[in-house]
Amino acid sequence: MSTNKQANRLIHEESPYLLQHAYNPVDWFPWGKEAFAKAKTEDKPIFLSIGYSTCHWCHVMERESFEDGEVADLLNRHFVSIKVDREERPDIDSIYMSVCQAMTGHGGWPLTVFMTPDAKPFYTGTYFPKTDRLGMPGLLTILKRVHTLWTDRRKVLTGSAEKVVEAMGERVTGDTIMDHDELITRAYEVFRMSFDNAYGGFGSSPKFPTPHNLVFLLRYWYVYKDNVALSMAEKTLDAMYRGGIFDHIGFGFSRYSTDNKWLVPHFEKMLYDNALLAMAYLEVYRAVQKEKYAHAAKQVFTYVLRDMTSPEGAFWPAEDADSEGEEGKFYLWTLDEVIKVLGDKDGERFAGLFDITERGNFEGKNIPNRINIQASESDMEFIERCRERLFRYREQRTRPFRDDKVMTSWNGLMIAAMAMGGRILDDARYTEAAEKACRFIMERLVREDGRLMTSWRDGSASIPAYADDYTFLIWGLVELYETTYKPEYLIEALELNDDLLKLFWDGQDGGLFLYGDDAEKLIMRPKEVYDGAMPSANSAAALNFLRLSQLTGSTDLSDLAQRLFDAFNREVSLSPHSHAFFLSALLFFKSKPREVIIAADTETEDVPRMLRIINKSPDPFVSSILYTDKHRELAGVIPSIDEYRAIDGRPTAYICRDFACQQPITDIQEFEKCFTQGADVTG
Repeated sequence: MSTNKQANRLIHEESPYLLQHAYNPVDWFPWGKEAFAKAKTEDKPIFLSIGYSTCHWCHVMERESFEDGEVADLLNRHFVSIKVDREERPDIDSIYMSVCQAMTGHGGWPLTVFMTPDAKPFYTGTYFPKTDRLGMPGLLTILKRVHTLWTDRRKVLTGSAEKVVEAMGERVTGDTIMDHDELITRAYEVFRMSFDNAYGGFGSSPKFPTPHNLVFLLRYWYVYKDNVALSMAEKTLDAMYRGGIFDHIGFGFSRYSTDNKWLVPHFEKMLYDNALLAMAYLEVYRAVQKEKYAHAAKQVFTYVLRDMTSPEGAFWPAEDADSEGEEGKFYLWTLDEVIKVLGDKDGERFAGLFDITERGNFEGKNIPNRINIQASESDMEFIERCRERLFRYREQRTRPFRDDKVMTSWNGLMIAAMAMGGRILDDARYTEAAEKACRFIMERLVREDGRLMTSWRDGSASIPAYADDYTFLIWGLVELYETTYKPEYLIEALELNDDLLKLFWDGQDGGLFLYGDDAEKLIMRPKEVYDGAMPSANSAAALNFLRLSQLTGSTDLSDLAQRLFDAFNREVSLSPHSHAFFLSALLFFKSKPREVIIAADTETEDVPRMLRIINKSPDPFVSSILYTDKHRELAGVIPSIDEYRAIDGRPTAYICRDFACQQPITDIQEFEKCFTQGADVTG
């Protein structure tokens, strides 16, 4: 935090990231009309800086430059400076990150953009040191150069800006159109060729978890019976869990690994990573029934419920990598510390199990890991006993900063993960946590007119939600419905889906725009389908449409999914493996998934037995509906539901696929046999 005593305009903002910069000597503006009006009136270019509260290099650039009087003086005299929280305004971030990637070939945060007073960019980059260093231009050099060009060669800059906006307004597509089978096969081949047989994951360093790639492989395995796909997913999930990217003392996964072994993480922890990873571990557990995967998911949930859950039940978004100005300080250990806490005998044994040595494995200290160490069953009780003592000791350290806003999109992902956990692990704690977070979102982040909002902090939610807020929350609601079978979750999912289509759907070309037609109009209105750190809104929507269609029988929704597949075919064909979640939706479509309706007069003991059979099935595509006297509301959204009746008073299962239903089943053993078969692959 800056020692400057005079606050700037950011002091009135809600975002923790903007508040971190509220005492910089830079005369920061939040994004808004005031900043652009000042730039036009004073004829100054805009300096736009985008980051987020737990970003390590954002902190570095703040300490080096934004707290520095020399840099602040240049910015204040010659520029209008705008700070944006990328988590609060993903629309702004998406546009200017795309520009940065197009202009420089790479991107990241902090994102630095110079632009005209009408928001058209002409120069971009990411982190810049204060002064020139190691061939990298310093911010002081860049500021002086841009000021000179703005004063003496304005037409060069504005002409460049016009060309950038014109080029970015054209969707990047290729000439190739692939059919569904080819898209799926090409993606699988790339994963297979780039797989690291030694340590799992794909490519070399740095390695990102990208859980939806693993989910694609698990679903590819299920559909095509390809055991290599399963082994790649298992090896990667095993390696990450054993590596230093997993916090073996307090649980939870870090953002990514800086090396190829998953040893040295970038220590920040993000809610979305942990949600998506929990779902991947649950999916592989459902596929192969190995307890280690259930254990990994449970530990992720333990971390989230303990450290990332607000008193009201919503989930917080992130914890910083830094504490006391050092990256990873909170998480590192010396051998002496471990022995001090555990004693000589236990300390030496624990250290041997987690690669903790006098020399250290990271800058003279240790990241606990079991990359090359096997632990026996008899070690597990010992490990847990020691871990608890080390955890209590670690809690006395200065914790990394935790962002305390509530983001609809990331909450939607964790609601989905917790609901899956409650269902697959048969643990009501996770279901209750998902329901509590969902209530928070629906009560605090929905305006009186029904408009969903993107984030909440200190009682305030002021920014309309984006497409991923809607699609991820719908995803969470669908998972909650299939866990609890409470009709209100399915009804809410369908209502939000209707709102999504009204606000974001491109009626001409298909697909969802990033921001709604009632939101601020920016220099372009992008549609995203690339599945990066998280699935894109369009990929998630494709799967939501198919699942909701399966549950309700609505062919309109399946038609929308088909329109999405068609709308983005050329773009996905350029790099199928970069759209793994989009292809997971295609696999759902190809598998012609089963729908199971269990009709019962009352919920006898056979009903939960039938539901557990479905939940333990390796089939990742099956949809299920429970219809009893408590579920009559479903008739309003599933017109045909009343046709399904219990036979002779016994719970009766109707299994349907591809618009055809099998004979009703009332026998539990016969019902169970239906879920030992794989999916049929059809065109």
